Amino acid sequence: MNRIQYIVTTFQDRWFVMLQGKRHGPYVSQKAAIEDAIRGAQTVPNSQVLVETSDDQVRVEWTHGNDPERYAQRR
Repeated sequence: MNRIQYIVTTFQDRWFVMLQGKRHGPYVSQKAAIEDAIRGAQTVPNSQVLVETSDDQVRVEWTHGNDPERYAQRR
């Protein structure tokens, strides 16, 4: 099952939340963008909040629902 991903990112030195190809914001800080993304993601099953880092990597900040199968612990 696919996850809905809220991606916290910067654009022209301002913080935004990308959701399904649309940019929402700007926010006054990264923290404010993350908090708003988490509030939105809490209402959507199987969602995640991801944060782009300065080296163009992505880290998982918050997950709603079960982890994807590939991350589940094998028995």
